[in-house]
Amino acid sequence: MAVGWSRDGAVQDQIDTTLQEALERARSWLPAGESATHCDECEVQIPEARRKAVPGVRLCVRCQSERERRQ
Repeated sequence: MAVGWSRDGAVQDQIDTTLQEALERARSWLPAGESATHCDECEVQIPEARRKAVPGVRLCVRCQSERERRQ
């Protein structure tokens, strides 16, 4: 397959770099650290199962869903 003046694999390298940057950006949005016991927005208790499943969680499911919908 002709690829012009680029070296073999250059296109794949660019795709890999773009994907890696997107993954790093997405990971930076994830919560980290100790989970809150109560939602930062509505103060409802966050279930222990959610706190274990999402380390660093700060919002209840309802508030998190609302925030994601707005974004």
